[in-house]
Amino acid sequence: MSGHSKWANIKNKKEKTDSQRGKIFTKIGREIAIAVKEGGSDPANNSKLRDVIAKAKANNMPNDNITRSIKKAAGELGSVNYEEITYEGYGPGGTAVIVEVVTDNRNRTAAEIRHIFDKSGGSMGASGCVSWMFDKKGLMVVERSASIDEDELMMEALDAGAEDFNALDDVYEIYTSPADFSVVREALEGKYSFISAEIGMFPQNTVDATNDAELVEKIVKMLDRFDDDDDVQEVYHNVTLPEEEDED
Repeated sequence: MSGHSKWANIKNKKEKTDSQRGKIFTKIGREIAIAVKEGGSDPANNSKLRDVIAKAKANNMPNDNITRSIKKAAGELGSVNYEEITYEGYGPGGTAVIVEVVTDNRNRTAAEIRHIFDKSGGSMGASGCVSWMFDKKGLMVVERSASIDEDELMMEALDAGAEDFNALDDVYEIYTSPADFSVVREALEGKYSFISAEIGMFPQNTVDATNDAELVEKIVKMLDRFDDDDDVQEVYHNVTLPEEEDED
């Protein structure tokens, strides 16, 4: 996957949300609940749960929190009933937006998501209206360091099944298909630590808003509104914002 890098956006998002660690842990806890519901509470037999645990550790979530979330999801600490829903729509300027949520009340969440789209100058659309503009891929981000041999990491990643390897100024990006994500992550995680490791939606083409201050402001406000909604897990869009520009 050449061209636009996702890392700058992840980095800025992480910097922005470090002060909201509790909210991040809550969102990851919901992901754990979904994973346990789908495949059971034993990580050894549940690759999706292993992936979420790796994401939790990359976000510095304490092991006690992880264990508690798994037990809660398994019904040992009370019952929870979450479901995953994906909404699609159009943001300011007709930009493409995908919103992934985990909720215990789909009616409430649908109304909230629709309200955010409307308030941001966009509109919620039907399922599939913009997802065709995105590719679903796994992305692992490893911080550059003198102890890492770039060629060795690249060969290990590709041998494990990675689709692409991207060397940036401060990190290495490893892209996989969704099906191969767990295998590649597990092949590398014993030797390398990930800043980020998860499956996401990547736009095939982007709208360059770097010289449109008004559009940038509207997009950022929309993203902040989604980020403030407790049910929202991830938001993907096809806009190149100033802080998302490639550094190479």
